[in-house]
Amino acid sequence: MGGVTITELIDKMGLRNMTPELETDNVMLVHADVNRPALQLTGFFDHFDKDRVQIIGYVENAYISTLTPQRRREMFDKLLSSGIPCLVYSRGMAPEEEVLELCNHYGVPCMVSEKTTSDLMAEIIRWLNVKMAPMISIHGVLVDVFGEGVLIMGESGIGKSEAALELIKRGHRLVSDDVVEIRRVSDETLIGSAPDITRHFIELRGIGIIDVKTLFGVESVKDTQSIDMVIKLEEWDKDKEYDRLGMEDQYTEFLGNKIVCHSIPIRPGRNLAIIVESAAVNYRTKKMGYNAAKELYKRVQANLARRD
Repeated sequence: MGGVTITELIDKMGLRNMTPELETDNVMLVHADVNRPALQLTGFFDHFDKDRVQIIGYVENAYISTLTPQRRREMFDKLLSSGIPCLVYSRGMAPEEEVLELCNHYGVPCMVSEKTTSDLMAEIIRWLNVKMAPMISIHGVLVDVFGEGVLIMGESGIGKSEAALELIKRGHRLVSDDVVEIRRVSDETLIGSAPDITRHFIELRGIGIIDVKTLFGVESVKDTQSIDMVIKLEEWDKDKEYDRLGMEDQYTEFLGNKIVCHSIPIRPGRNLAIIVESAAVNYRTKKMGYNAAKELYKRVQANLARRD
């Protein structure tokens, strides 16, 4: 798991920094979760996870207003001295001057968000889960085909980039060429993206590097995409038995998550773009409950039953 700076959090969530004199580039978030310190403001610090973003919502602020100035200062002094990474007020509620004074004293950045507490928590958790998710980099091409994330893999020079370029010309969108960064954001979801340095570029042997965004427009590229299926390109082997019906799905695994995988043999004259499109559409129909291979099997069985 990686880390996220408070500066990134401020920029992403549109927070108003109430302690601009504090350095936020060096303060790291290492926990992809948040905490509402209601119990801590009452003095209960057992099992307190101090590494989380601390959010003061309407309920916490209402409770704080019932405290005497001395008690309020004591509670905030204990909270802020515990080593929390930051303090965020929701609903546009402004922290009191004594709170800002303590934040500056202990070096805890304090921010304000206009979002409601629930929306702010959900957005921060979702974003941090993606940013801090386990990540690997693999060799391949990731394309958004009819809304399905198709990861094209294969040996170098087998035609992955050329297939992606043809898909782009047919109206689909490039996510990454050559190197794909895969993040596991949940037990069921893998998110793919491109490294910053190669984003929107494709390498074509004999031509060189092309900028897809410049040549085909902004509608031809995408920054991130869930990975729904994998297509492995391989040289045709006449001695190998290939699946011709697709009755049972084959899978490959990344970071512990299983993804549907198809091995496509390459021979001269095969249109890879159409094959990838067909695979993506067929995958969508399976998700909607229709399996063409099983339907054919039922028809064959019904025909044999009639003959008997």
